[in-house]
Amino acid sequence: MPKLPVLPLLACLMLSGCGLIDEYFLPVSEDTVQEIYENGNDAMRAGEYAKAAAQSYARIKDDYPFSPYAIEAELSLADAYFLNKKYREAAEAYRDFETLHPRHSAIPYVLYQLGMSLKNSYRSVDQASTEVAEALEYFQRLQQSYPGTEYAEKAQEQIAECRNLLAQREVYIGDVFWSMGNYQAAWTRYRYVLENYGDVTEVADYARKKGEDAYLRFREKSAETEREKRQGTWKDYFRWL
Repeated sequence: MPKLPVLPLLACLMLSGCGLIDEYFLPVSEDTVQEIYENGNDAMRAGEYAKAAAQSYARIKDDYPFSPYAIEAELSLADAYFLNKKYREAAEAYRDFETLHPRHSAIPYVLYQLGMSLKNSYRSVDQASTEVAEALEYFQRLQQSYPGTEYAEKAQEQIAECRNLLAQREVYIGDVFWSMGNYQAAWTRYRYVLENYGDVTEVADYARKKGEDAYLRFREKSAETEREKRQGTWKDYFRWL
């Protein structure tokens, strides 16, 4: 049986598979990436933030990381999450951007948005305030590292709000201890608020009043406990109870 020449066979394979070769070995057209990026921007303007994130910005970030549009897509992805109220995803995306591009001109904005994402993740006083404390650190860092910028000035209001939230959280814990009759622990929490959040006037005033009452109740309870140790309780005289 005659054998096909090797070179013509290779040529045949190359011609039939040229589309496959182009797909895997030739660089993607920047016009294509630009179109994906612009589609994302159009979706953002239309308020379709989830679509912009998934179909455009995340696609560029994952599939075209060396494109000139990649950095802008990374930041736009974080913004899309934020506008869609996916605050934890937004915080992660802003944090990734800062890590990858620490000297980018948008870093003051990124730090501000990172703080806002963390603060907005906090829902109510009965949940842990870790994210608020972290947000406070980012706002303070923004002021220290980029003084005089627009976002450093805006951070001042957010610092006050974070401190108010943290103070309210401490008072809430104090109130829980109060309701349990643990006046010593309640008094300790109220005192902590006065020592660390005295500038949060309304919350501090509440903590002062509750703290005074908690301390008096704690002392009364301690005195009663001590008296019982010395004299025994009334139950000691009624063994049949």
